[in-house]
Amino acid sequence: MTKAGILGMGSYIGEELVTNADFEKKIDTNDEWIRTRTGIEERRFAPKDVDSSDMAYLAARDALEHAEISAEDIDLILVATVTPDMPFPTVSTLIQHRLGAKKAAAMDISAACAGFIYGLATGQQFIENGAYKNILVVGVEKLSKITDFTDRNTAVLFGDGAGAAVLGPVSEDKGILAFELGADGTGAMHINQQGEYLQMNGREVFKFAVRQMGDSSLRVLEKAGLTKEDCDFLVPHQANIRIMEAARERLDLPVEKMSKTVHKYGNTSSASIPMAMVDELRSGKIKDGDLLVLVGFGAGLVWGSVAIRWGK
Repeated sequence: MTKAGILGMGSYIGEELVTNADFEKKIDTNDEWIRTRTGIEERRFAPKDVDSSDMAYLAARDALEHAEISAEDIDLILVATVTPDMPFPTVSTLIQHRLGAKKAAAMDISAACAGFIYGLATGQQFIENGAYKNILVVGVEKLSKITDFTDRNTAVLFGDGAGAAVLGPVSEDKGILAFELGADGTGAMHINQQGEYLQMNGREVFKFAVRQMGDSSLRVLEKAGLTKEDCDFLVPHQANIRIMEAARERLDLPVEKMSKTVHKYGNTSSASIPMAMVDELRSGKIKDGDLLVLVGFGAGLVWGSVAIRWGK
């Protein structure tokens, strides 16, 4: 059976830097309160004339270049987002045209902050059953357009960005080893968008995430026939440093073995895991042969994790 793995990655980071000090001038909050509760120091917003499809396109182009693959070689485009340019057409079809991926099928996935994980698991199936060879998976969000900047509970949390991965055939000892997906719709209203803005019950989401991030990480390792001692590097959804630390502690990993970008990008939802991976690849923290656990949670409530052996 063909093994599916990641051939290349790319990202787009919002251009407008917004610090905690900037929020101090606008709402009743302060830098210490934000940092101690979330780990966020700054976040990036995309310009007003840059939408999700623009960010997705730039990240995808970056990933294709890294993978040394032409857009014409892509068979399927999967875009995970809850902030599309418009209800339809999909972001995936918009970037299919701009990239020149003429033979690619295209669809969007709505799984909030776990969207990139859902995209990887979906793409894996098409490659390993022989239907497609190369698949582009993008996580992208422009959360600044659905954030209420007068709400001190949510205004400081989110950022804009995109991360992309090219999936394709890899050697038998590399690639995606297992995935674990789940949902609990009883908590659906804990994170929701009704009307113009995102709303969140932070206390309930925190309790859910602390439990599920660690549990899902352990379950995906078990599905792969591995243990927490086999994990070399953890890439959690970058939502809140306390949630991330809880997952790291469940895996008994040292601090340096967990990706941390939440302090500079904030919560970028479906984009956060691939954006973090690109940073860690560029810094050399992710090495060929490393066993990575990627894990995320989000509105739905949904969660997902992937165990992947890095390399081609």
